[in-house]
Amino acid sequence: MKHVIALDVGGTGMKAALVGADGTLLHEARRPTGRERGPDAVVESIVGFAADLRAHGIKELGEPAAAAGVAVPGIVDTERGIAVYASNLGWHDVPLRDLLSRRLEGVPVALGHDVRTGGLAEGRIGAGKGADRFLFVPLGTGIAGAIGIGGGIEPGAHGSAGEIGHIVVRPGGPPCGCGQRGCLERLASASAVSQAWAAASGDPDADAADCAKAVESGDPLALEVWQNAVDALADGLITALTLLDPHTLIIGGGLAEAGETLFTPLRAAVAARVVQFQTLPQIVPAALGDTAGCLGAGLLAWDLVSQKSEQKSEQKPGPTPDPKSDPTEVTA
Repeated sequence: MKHVIALDVGGTGMKAALVGADGTLLHEARRPTGRERGPDAVVESIVGFAADLRAHGIKELGEPAAAAGVAVPGIVDTERGIAVYASNLGWHDVPLRDLLSRRLEGVPVALGHDVRTGGLAEGRIGAGKGADRFLFVPLGTGIAGAIGIGGGIEPGAHGSAGEIGHIVVRPGGPPCGCGQRGCLERLASASAVSQAWAAASGDPDADAADCAKAVESGDPLALEVWQNAVDALADGLITALTLLDPHTLIIGGGLAEAGETLFTPLRAAVAARVVQFQTLPQIVPAALGDTAGCLGAGLLAWDLVSQKSEQKSEQKPGPTPDPKSDPTEVTA
């Protein structure tokens, strides 16, 4: 059965699947990334996992994968297939596409940025399906964004489009790892809410999920922490929609798991900031959860298969002319 390999690499774990032409997940697997063993070991874990997936496809599906798609964090040069930098994995300038293609016996490999790849899946088959302009914003340890345009994801001129988490929403605010102060992800990510609620509640083990539960119970301290994060998020989103004018804002990540505890005040906060010349987009929860990156990697791989098929069609020679016939001959 024809299939592709899809692999989503995270800071602590990897999610993988063999994906059929109709999007069916024919096989799923997970493994730890093993970052505690160093960047070289992480790369070997990724390549080895892909090779094992190929072997499984041959054994169980009767043929090797036609292509592979891999989503990784950090800065990614998708054109050259290089994982440029990822602070949580410790790597620099890893030619991951070539390493994977060699281990997979030369099949084509697509390398993508994890958030943009997840955004591709949400746009084509998830919450953004049918929207030709959308912004996907996962709220996790940090905050990033994927700009969806016409069925694809805009990478930007240098591969860093959509980094909404580093919009400064509170000048002079808490320092961010990027070197600025008051970045959106320092105030509205799941980790930022966890940190703020741990400090406010006096419980060092409290996290964003605990804060959401306390909000639902009406705790005034939790309400203040939560509203501060919602207001910061709304300020970041209003900047994004001013620039991009999307039909849909898709919010995912761990913080979105709070459901309407997040979405009701967030929709109100964004609506309060929209001015006359702006159009309020739909604000919806992501539909694919933590499978978005893996599903998106599968879409990247199938796109490669389609491109290869189209190239073969264009190169196919036309009919061989009959040497006995002369197309210029005129019969009286």
